[in-house]
Amino acid sequence: MASRSLNRVILIGNLTRDPELKYTPSGTAVCTFGVATNRSWTTSDGQTKEEAQYHRIVSWQKLAELCGKLLTKGKKVYLEGRITYRTFTGRDGVQRTITEIVLDDFIVFGDGKRATADETVKTDEIKETEEIAAVEEEPPTPEAATAEEAQPATAVKEDVNPDDIPF
Repeated sequence: MASRSLNRVILIGNLTRDPELKYTPSGTAVCTFGVATNRSWTTSDGQTKEEAQYHRIVSWQKLAELCGKLLTKGKKVYLEGRITYRTFTGRDGVQRTITEIVLDDFIVFGDGKRATADETVKTDEIKETEEIAAVEEEPPTPEAATAEEAQPATAVKEDVNPDDIPF
């Protein structure tokens, strides 16, 4: 019996470029993009040093299509996957080895940026429109109230600050 092993990578970082979504000749979606992770530490003489590592990420099938739609350069993401190594011969005839992380799952964090003045105005207009619509609606009938209670609860969209995450 073979012994157990584990190949698992977990990263939290920022996209270094927009994802590139392509399709294989058989129609399978494949998406590649880069992620940077940063590390800082203080040396024994009190200097703060920083280091960045760059990772090549590859996703396949439906996950690849999701990456192509949801991810953009600069976004902070949580990634889970496995590490792989490939060798290939370059155009110059030299054999090269490349390290990739094959994506299994990801979570997109909020970008942490403040809205521009135009975006703020648009969201304020939407809120006003919703408030006016809510006031103009008739009060629900008892039958409507019971029908609403029978509906499953919808998820509440919540902005998550990456600084609030305990790891």
